[in-house]
Amino acid sequence: MASSLRSLLQKIIRNGTLEFTGAEGKRLTFGDGEGTPVAIRFIDAKAEKELYVDPQLKLGELYMDGRMLVEKGDIYDLLALIKSNTLAEDLGFAMICRGLARIVTTRIRDWMPVNHNRRNVAHHYDLSAELFDMFLDDDWQYSCAYYEPAGISLDEAQLAKKRHIAAKLLLEKGQTVLEIGSGWGGMAMYLAETSQVDVSGITLSTEQLRVSSERARKRGLSDHVHFELQDYRYLTGRVFDRIVSVGMFEHVGPRHYVDYFRKAAELLDKNGVMLMHSIGQPTPPLVNNPFFEKYIFPGGYIPSLAEVMPAIEKAGLMVKDVEILPIHYAQTLRHWRQRFLARKEEAVALYDERFVRMWEFYLAGSEMAFTHENFFIFQVQLAHNQYATPITRRYMEEREIALKAIEKARAIGVRQKA
Repeated sequence: MASSLRSLLQKIIRNGTLEFTGAEGKRLTFGDGEGTPVAIRFIDAKAEKELYVDPQLKLGELYMDGRMLVEKGDIYDLLALIKSNTLAEDLGFAMICRGLARIVTTRIRDWMPVNHNRRNVAHHYDLSAELFDMFLDDDWQYSCAYYEPAGISLDEAQLAKKRHIAAKLLLEKGQTVLEIGSGWGGMAMYLAETSQVDVSGITLSTEQLRVSSERARKRGLSDHVHFELQDYRYLTGRVFDRIVSVGMFEHVGPRHYVDYFRKAAELLDKNGVMLMHSIGQPTPPLVNNPFFEKYIFPGGYIPSLAEVMPAIEKAGLMVKDVEILPIHYAQTLRHWRQRFLARKEEAVALYDERFVRMWEFYLAGSEMAFTHENFFIFQVQLAHNQYATPITRRYMEEREIALKAIEKARAIGVRQKA
């Protein structure tokens, strides 16, 4: 079976250079010899067998467990090299069978009535706040930044993202805002500070609730920003002028899209505006990446726009604006990975070497999805009626200019997390 992996690599790696060292010490080179070489070494022969049979899961596991080492380049370079070469016809029979089994399993799970939302959220977002402090910006924005203009820092790009979203929300003083998936509170606090609105943020993460509530208290915003542990589906008896959701829709799941937008329509004032920011991919996926499903985001699902738009229509909401942000998340993830690895020793002390390699693989694999698989960010602006927003997009730029002036006057921007 080890020879099967080597035969597969011989077939796959046509461009670039992959230096391969087996567990027995034999060295091989695959590719055309061009480009910067990537070198991998296997610690045990069984690792080669496992990778051949189930590369989607085992590549990450072997790297995480230290059974496959990257000795030249890094794990992103390896993933990018493989992805830029692999074609559908390169897949072996065992891989195809395993993929079909995963599709069937995914479909069965999607239709199971059991609600694991709270558990799935806790798996990722209830990790230590110290971990996220190692790589996020000063405001703990755990979603795609907005690199406008190009070349700005991570902190500046995350501030630009909040400003861009706030402009699309068309906020007015005294309005009420619901944030579905409030994270560590940065977006809610930004909206309250710059636009003098009252924000209710809901989350399913007890750790995020603790951190965001404390941050709001320290910044003197407790009268205008409130966070609670709440599932959006059970929120009733309230109507909001604005609704914002950033990086939460990926946890809803396609079976619940219509319910999600119907609940949003119920909670949104008849003259209100909603802005949803989500990761998207070019076509509906047949199955989730098994490594991410098992170790990173259980129950997560990245939609295509073709899956989202019908659900919006069925909920009776109108699409007022759609913007696609390509590559911005690749830049964000690259910054996160660099910052995380710069504090690797702290991460090892907090967890262990295996966790650090898992997290590095997660960040590298996510970046590769945006650079090599055409993933993107989409922002959809929604309303009940066509008069809720202006008839041209000029207001977005005008409002961003005004928000920049407010940020400067109130010293809102790159700052402490308090």
